[in-house]
Amino acid sequence: MDTFWVGVALVIFLAILVKFGVPGAIVKALDARGEKVAQELAEARRLRQEAEKLLAEYDAKRKAAEAEAAEIVSSANEEAKRLAAEAEVKLADFVARRTKAAEEKIAQAESQAEAEVRAAAAEAATKAAESILRGQMAGKAGEAAFAAGLNEVKAKLN
Repeated sequence: MDTFWVGVALVIFLAILVKFGVPGAIVKALDARGEKVAQELAEARRLRQEAEKLLAEYDAKRKAAEAEAAEIVSSANEEAKRLAAEAEVKLADFVARRTKAAEEKIAQAESQAEAEVRAAAAEAATKAAESILRGQMAGKAGEAAFAAGLNEVKAKLN
């Protein structure tokens, strides 16, 4: 019998709940909660799409930056090779100019040494001739040659 009264009380309780519209309110609350969850899911999908779009954009930017970096490295390598080639040409030119200058200095030193040897030989020959002539022209023969030379000079000056 107790179960009977519990059953009757439950039916009365449920009837009161229906009369006051509690099941409708519960359904409305569940529907509102469902709509809110649906909105959150839609927002989550939209945010995911935006994130994927941003990821794709950043991936494209990264790839472009990597390509640009590779191009810069390649350009720098080419520039370094060009500069090395220019430096090699300049060094070869510098060495050639220095070699030519050294050869010119050597040639100049050789000609100067040759001139000095000739001058020294000429001076030695002059001194030897002077010594020989002094020996031969000593005395009356020297005075006669001097007088003849003096007369010749006087004749040419007049």
